[in-house]
Amino acid sequence: MKKRTLLVAVSGCLGLSMAWSQAKFPDRPITLVVPSAPGGTTDFTARLIAEPLSRALGQPVVVDNKAGASGNIGNQAVAKAKADGYTLLLAYSGYQVGNPHLFKKAGWDPIKDFAPVAMLTRAPQVLAARANLPANNLRELIAYAKANPDKLNYASSGNGSIQHIAGELFKQMTGTEIQHIPYKGAGPAVQDLLGAQVDLFFTTPASVVSHIKADKLKGLAVTSNARLTSLPQVPTARESDLKDFTLDSWFALYAPAGTPAEVVQVLSNEVGKILATAEVKKKAEEAGTQVDYMGPAALADYTRKELAFWGRVIQSAKISAD
Repeated sequence: MKKRTLLVAVSGCLGLSMAWSQAKFPDRPITLVVPSAPGGTTDFTARLIAEPLSRALGQPVVVDNKAGASGNIGNQAVAKAKADGYTLLLAYSGYQVGNPHLFKKAGWDPIKDFAPVAMLTRAPQVLAARANLPANNLRELIAYAKANPDKLNYASSGNGSIQHIAGELFKQMTGTEIQHIPYKGAGPAVQDLLGAQVDLFFTTPASVVSHIKADKLKGLAVTSNARLTSLPQVPTARESDLKDFTLDSWFALYAPAGTPAEVVQVLSNEVGKILATAEVKKKAEEAGTQVDYMGPAALADYTRKELAFWGRVIQSAKISAD
């Protein structure tokens, strides 16, 4: 009887301890690290959830853009941060599952260094062009590029980014020669595209949808199976005879490895509620992205699968960032 009483007492204390830790978190501001410059879809996704998450948790959620080294600077910062839930990573798939195959020493490991919290959104790529480019659709672009080898260039958010991979795959599939110009994030690339300093940019819709709607940029194609509701006038690559040219980016929330499971679950639960709201879904769709919530276990499994998939893609495209 005494043993049973002791076990009950210990169990009760453990339960109270867990309840206390959940109630205790958070008791100060949370930093949400974005491994790219302001203005891109990663930054948009961070700001999509930051304010409502702050309201839900009762503490400020501060977006901190740490651009550079194709996302490695931001990822390293979170990987090395204290595992207490107060420093989080807004991960972009091109970095999270692409960089480990592109860099010999990225400085972080997508499996060992991070605790999955929640999948947030996903988006196809849009091929955007400067407004005065002498091509109005994908077929005209391919014809122009073949007639003018090496005259055109395309921007990316960094060597080895999904935009870089998209550009190289496009060149392989169309037999064209287009020069690659890497930037430190989507924001700076879009600014130079608007200024006609570069010709083309493969990017997620949020970076360019408003500019395409305002006729400041041309939307030549989207890499999804169906047209986007936010850009209904832009045809799919499939419609332009590039049937296998489909690419999908995703954006997810991670904490440093070793973050207490109850803290991860608190964050994941609140994010899930936020993504389920009509307001957030609408904002995501208007920017050309789609809400796609996953919890910690599902995201962990998905990360491993995507890591293997992009390893095969990058190897077949013979891309290296080193």
